[in-house]
Amino acid sequence: QVQLVESGGGLVQTGGSLGLSCAASGTRYSIRIMGWYRQAPGKQRELVATITNDDKTNYGDSVKGRFTISRDNAKNTVHLQMNSLKPEDTAVYYCSAVDYSKNWYGSEYWGQGTQVAVTS
Repeated sequence: QVQLVESGGGLVQTGGSLGLSCAASGTRYSIRIMGWYRQAPGKQRELVATITNDDKTNYGDSVKGRFTISRDNAKNTVHLQMNSLKPEDTAVYYCSAVDYSKNWYGSEYWGQGTQVAVTS
């Protein structure tokens, strides 16, 4: 039902900034949890940041103080502002959503991913 589309990936230099956006469609309700995960080649997918529809945020340790997540509940969009980028941030970034409007246990959705590359 819910579809997620990411935008904003690209190539940046160390210390630069980049903004990622994700738009959800397919539901008329405010999605409970939206956020971002990332996966580098040969590594496990890891938490970047999540935000609830009552604005509770959770950040991965590696991005705290550098990345900021925000959302628009009415539009079910989420934005990730990435500052002070490091080569270690290079990964495919995936938008995620957990929606509880259809069942008590929630439904999980993922976007196709967008590539972020940070050069040394």
